[in-house]
Amino acid sequence: MLRLEDVRKQYKDFKLCVSMEVKPGYITGLIGRNGAGKTTAFKAALGLIYADSGTITVLGKPIASLCQEDREDIGVVLADSGFSGYLSIQDLVPVLKHLYKRFDKELFLKKCEEASLPVDKKIKDFSTGMKRKLQIIAAVSHDARLLVLDEPTSGMDIVAREEFLDLIREYMEKEGRAVLISSHISGDLEKICDDIYMIDKGEVTLHEETDVLLDAYGVLKATDAQYQELDKSYILCSRKERYGYSCLTKERQFYMENYPEVVIEKGTVDEIIKMMSGGEA
Repeated sequence: MLRLEDVRKQYKDFKLCVSMEVKPGYITGLIGRNGAGKTTAFKAALGLIYADSGTITVLGKPIASLCQEDREDIGVVLADSGFSGYLSIQDLVPVLKHLYKRFDKELFLKKCEEASLPVDKKIKDFSTGMKRKLQIIAAVSHDARLLVLDEPTSGMDIVAREEFLDLIREYMEKEGRAVLISSHISGDLEKICDDIYMIDKGEVTLHEETDVLLDAYGVLKATDAQYQELDKSYILCSRKERYGYSCLTKERQFYMENYPEVVIEKGTVDEIIKMMSGGEA
């Protein structure tokens, strides 16, 4: 559905160099610290910025050859964009109908009603969470095959985020669809993503199936003495702490069986970001 192969983009003080793929039927997460390159990667994938080198394929075609009909197959929510604040939802309906041949007005208005979005109120008077809800509903209302969602739950409370997750699950019930999503709220990604990429300083540093990440990864909390005795064959990175060392591993079971005296916690997206962004490989 979406493939970036050795895509490079050089700015004055930042360099992007990524390869990643979003497969049909997959919800793929992109994680990383602020400034790691997530939004730059999203914009490159959508053709909003020109890559210096590499290839980008969307829906089986080079991105440069996508026609208007192809682009209607992509639903987009970007963190730094949105609809004109001087429009209302009622004003937005004819605009979306003109932009997308398969725009489903009934579905759009139904989802807006379910999300308690006032149809006559100016969008500029919406809260941040309401604006994000509107963007997401619009993105899923024209039968897109690929969703690209950059921080879609920003500004939402926990109930709204759960409603969003249900909406994405509903969207994925139809075959031949895929989602690329980033979020600072790791629990959301753990619930819905099939696989996760991590980007740090413009480069992909990890790609893993979410089930494997949550089941097999772990963080060892070792004293200085314990750390010196550890078999480090399966340690991905480590970080010096006041008590000793934190160590990220993909083989949590190995260390549980062979080092029962060492405290070992299950891996989470937050822990992996923290360890791989600040730890020593």
